[in-house]
Amino acid sequence: MFKKIFIWALRFVVAIILLQTLYFKFTGAPESVYIFETLGIEPYGRIGSGIAELITSILILIPRTTLLGAILGLGIMIGAILSHLTKLGIEVNNDGGTLFTMAIIVFISCVVLIYVNKDKIPALLKFKI
Repeated sequence: MFKKIFIWALRFVVAIILLQTLYFKFTGAPESVYIFETLGIEPYGRIGSGIAELITSILILIPRTTLLGAILGLGIMIGAILSHLTKLGIEVNNDGGTLFTMAIIVFISCVVLIYVNKDKIPALLKFKI
């Protein structure tokens, strides 16, 4: 029972973090625009990453697609973490490292979700469109 609650909590943590950043990305908030201008991918990177994060959030919340969402989320967070470590810095616009910390939390949560769903990997590899 504890494991089930813990897994759902991880799903919600990932979804909440990713969904709350969508407001900033989709409304063109100055903080978000600054980040993607610094990366040289404004506005397409901002909107594209927002769409990818929305899809990830939905996939993670559906038990049948949690593995796929976690893999997608892991890839997105690798990009975010590398962006922080190479171009943005840990602290962006005096946020005290909040965005970087949230990326680490989502990254670790996705790793755990992938691990607990690893038995579904063969089925995912056989999936055909």
